[in-house]
Amino acid sequence: MSQSIRPSDRTVSSEVARALAAHVTDCFGLMGNGNAYLLDALLSDPAHAVRFTAVRHEAGAVVAADAYYRASGRLAVATATYGAGFTNTITALTEAVQARTPLLLVVGDAPTSGPRPWDVDQTGMAAAAGAATFTLSATDPATTALTAIEHALTNRTAAVLAIPYDLAAAPAVGTGELPAVSLPEPPTCDDAALDAVAELLAGARRPFLLAGHGAWLSGASDELGRLAEATGAVTASSALGRGSFPDSRYDLGVAGGFGQEKAMALVHGADVAVVLGASLNQFTTRFGSLFAPGTRVVQIDIGDRATNDRVTDFVRSDAKSAAAGLAARLDGTPSSGWRESIDFAPLRERDRGDDVAPDGRLDPRNVAHRIGELLPDDRVVVSDGGHFIGWANMYWPVASPDRMMMVGTAFQSIGLGLASVPGAAAAHPESTIVLTTGDGGGLMALADLETAVRTAGGRGMAVVWNDTAYGAEVNLYGLKGLAEEPMRIPQVDFAAVARGFGADGVAVGALDDLSALADWAARPASERQFLLLDCRVSPHVIAPYQHEIIAVNS
Repeated sequence: MSQSIRPSDRTVSSEVARALAAHVTDCFGLMGNGNAYLLDALLSDPAHAVRFTAVRHEAGAVVAADAYYRASGRLAVATATYGAGFTNTITALTEAVQARTPLLLVVGDAPTSGPRPWDVDQTGMAAAAGAATFTLSATDPATTALTAIEHALTNRTAAVLAIPYDLAAAPAVGTGELPAVSLPEPPTCDDAALDAVAELLAGARRPFLLAGHGAWLSGASDELGRLAEATGAVTASSALGRGSFPDSRYDLGVAGGFGQEKAMALVHGADVAVVLGASLNQFTTRFGSLFAPGTRVVQIDIGDRATNDRVTDFVRSDAKSAAAGLAARLDGTPSSGWRESIDFAPLRERDRGDDVAPDGRLDPRNVAHRIGELLPDDRVVVSDGGHFIGWANMYWPVASPDRMMMVGTAFQSIGLGLASVPGAAAAHPESTIVLTTGDGGGLMALADLETAVRTAGGRGMAVVWNDTAYGAEVNLYGLKGLAEEPMRIPQVDFAAVARGFGADGVAVGALDDLSALADWAARPASERQFLLLDCRVSPHVIAPYQHEIIAVNS
């Protein structure tokens, strides 16, 4: 933008930029008429240390900001223009709301004089997605922006900050010192509630601890480790809480449909299960079968009520303070001896399948296992949605919850994977970013393959599970006899497409083709390009978690 149309220091846009710069370091977006002045104000002032990452689709802006928060724990900003720019964000905005991701979406909006033919009720649409809208006026816009930030952080949700078109470059009134953003302290439980849970654990013969993403957000890892040691419990996590327990010797990995079958059978034998910071959704609980009918299930969460009918006791508290209090009460209590009696090695073995499935295409289990062996240890995995989601979750362990993100799963969406790459890359600038996506979701998000290649460069790669199908639909509705033609996708050469975007594209039709990944991983990131593995896998090998869904829906 030329200097002549740059807004002055005290415009609505510059005041919003000042407020944002006080609380965020990264902004992801696509420039248009409605946010051009804001981006100019944000980027032209050297006092604003905000890094802007351009994406190629407005949904990608929200996805990248969502992934950035999940990977870093820090608020990010997404921005788009009004009208079609805003409506393009709705699916990603809904995902952020349902996943409880604090996120601020700054958009243009209709002028204060009234809507134009191309304007829509953006406030109403955002509300339908579950997001509140804060509309700027010329009076103290910085405070309005900070109020929106406070709302997003306090309620762990997405919020929309709307800039009426005629106010973007208008003079701001009442500018001054920025007010502080005030956040509430996490809830803690009373002594009586902790005493009762401690008594249950002390008397348990087969104690089990399950940690979720909420436990990670509360910073409870050390406290969880002390609690596990004090109780002698077997541990596991939800898919979004993996790695929460520091001692892996007695840990079963991910609970639910991504878990190993024998390990989940062991969990079923627990007599007392304490769940910290996990929502106990249908996938974590294996549609209600994770715990035996007689298991005493205690849920500890910051919400105001239990989130699953299997919970027998609910305690409102953040995971960190609850785990610390329980560990202190149970310190010195004799172990039940349950975990010491278990041979954990067989509980970690995974079925690798065959090299080639009966249809002549690769068995995705074997491909996933081999890729897991070759991936750099310092990795962050970002996942699109779809049937293939099981393979990375089962075969590619990560060190902590901020290194496995599944943007789209809360809203059951596909097509949000590629735009997660720039968010994760900004949050973990030292790590390898690994995208796992299907051919269906990959085609939906193809515009932001350019963003992924540009932002992750030689430390980024993608695995496309190319099974020529919308696999989840084939596995559910195709097996019921419904017409499969709408569920099938013609063979796409993603490797060639990737090369067109400046990446290294490799078609993987045999396991030996994965030597390209071995060669890539052996070189420094500065000496390589973004790598895309186009894995031609069989659509007939069904992930275990999908079998559970099929059974429930049959």
